[in-house]
Amino acid sequence: MQTDHVAYLTQMGVDCYQLNHPERLAGYQAPALALPAECKLLLVSSVCPSGELALLFERVLKSINISLDQARHIYPEQALQLAGQSMEWVWFAGCERTEQLGAKALTTPLLSDIDGNNQQRKALWQQICSY
Repeated sequence: MQTDHVAYLTQMGVDCYQLNHPERLAGYQAPALALPAECKLLLVSSVCPSGELALLFERVLKSINISLDQARHIYPEQALQLAGQSMEWVWFAGCERTEQLGAKALTTPLLSDIDGNNQQRKALWQQICSY
């Protein structure tokens, strides 16, 4: 609910609630997510990269000729909301792979587990090279 509507209802003495998990309601359908047309890589992870992890993410993107502007992050529970989206790459970091996205898929542990771990970095590189 918009905050001005909430404030108005509160002034009238009406209690307002926001559901934390609306998907648990019978018959609820989450709105479809629309990604920008320039999105070439989608990172599906429970953690959005920031700081040092964002630098690692950017280095991986450069290795496959994708800029940071051409990448987007979503949380795993949002993956089912992607309706008819087409992109080149989908990177599942620390979550289960979803098959319906139809793109080149990378499956790795969380970025924090890859950073500084040569074995995990090598496994990621081998997945990239397989395409």
